[in-house]
Amino acid sequence: MDISEITLPDFIEVDADKRLGKIRSIFDRENPKGLIVTNDGEYVGIISEKQLVKSHVEDNTKATALVRSAPKIDRYEDVREVARMLVEGDVKIAPVYEGEKLAGVITEDAILEAVIENLDALIVEQIFTEDVITIGEKDRVGRAINLLREHGVSRLPVTDGDGRLAGVITTHDIVDFVIRDDRRQGRHDRRGDIDRMLDLPVYDLMTSPVLTATADESVREAVARMLENDVAGLVVTGDDDRLIAGVVTKTDVLRALTFTEEEQMDVQITNVSLLDTISREEITNSITSVVDKYQEMQVHHAHVRFHEHKEKLRGTPLIQCQIRLRTSHGQVAGSGEGYGAEHGFHVALDKLERNVLELKGINADEKYRGQLLRKLGEM
Repeated sequence: MDISEITLPDFIEVDADKRLGKIRSIFDRENPKGLIVTNDGEYVGIISEKQLVKSHVEDNTKATALVRSAPKIDRYEDVREVARMLVEGDVKIAPVYEGEKLAGVITEDAILEAVIENLDALIVEQIFTEDVITIGEKDRVGRAINLLREHGVSRLPVTDGDGRLAGVITTHDIVDFVIRDDRRQGRHDRRGDIDRMLDLPVYDLMTSPVLTATADESVREAVARMLENDVAGLVVTGDDDRLIAGVVTKTDVLRALTFTEEEQMDVQITNVSLLDTISREEITNSITSVVDKYQEMQVHHAHVRFHEHKEKLRGTPLIQCQIRLRTSHGQVAGSGEGYGAEHGFHVALDKLERNVLELKGINADEKYRGQLLRKLGEM
């Protein structure tokens, strides 16, 4: 299945010289997944809502200050390859070209809507993220913004005084608050004064009640809930619906679409542009060398994510690396930081191996994965 039938012809295009104040207003008015930025008609990149939260840039700054690269995709590209390109580019929207002509855009929602019927063979437990960053409802919004930036995520489950799920705060909540300014009121009738926003308690901005999923429900059901409510992720709860087990996002589902039945381990890298003195091949070989030490553990998929911090040492940025393996013994992960992608990767790899040693031999049920792969092969 290619993306020719699911490419969206209608998209929002802005000039590279447009001021960020106007761009924030577009997000408020149109609620797009992202904007296509051009300069004299030539494609430059995209701007996402998450970038607005991560930035301290003033409203009168030009759009070019926040532009990030996104892959140019051929209109007849395979849908699974496009899913991989969006995940590795860490974007939710990308331009689609037919020859040299910009034909439209492809979004993660368009892909998920097209494949949703094939997702009933996969359960949430097989794809969700277990290591979740949370924040307390009495913590300040400034801390929430710092956590979103530091960990490169778009949502934080909010806990009450007993550590139970009370709400969720997202990049969209924060952008919405900033854009609406004094037209919006918080839960305690506090006006949206930007100067005071950082000191507001998270409780004032969080969404509650929270949309959730359970580990044993089908991915199809979870995706349908996300699309119906126009959210990018769900908090996964345990037996008690207020205990947080993890988070499942649309990106997790796109990543699952790239799973293969090849004997060689499938390795996916997010933010490949941050690779410096280490290559994709070296990353794959390094993970393989660790996995090969444990013959009883089969790895179906590996995801490596790099995130750049502002801190630098002699011009080299501090890089956070997260490695997550999906194996026959469940999920296992490791994370670490270092100056440069290579250093950060090897710190994370050492942590990963230590975590592998702690696995207790819990066997995953393979029948669901096999069913999913057969269905995807028919697409």
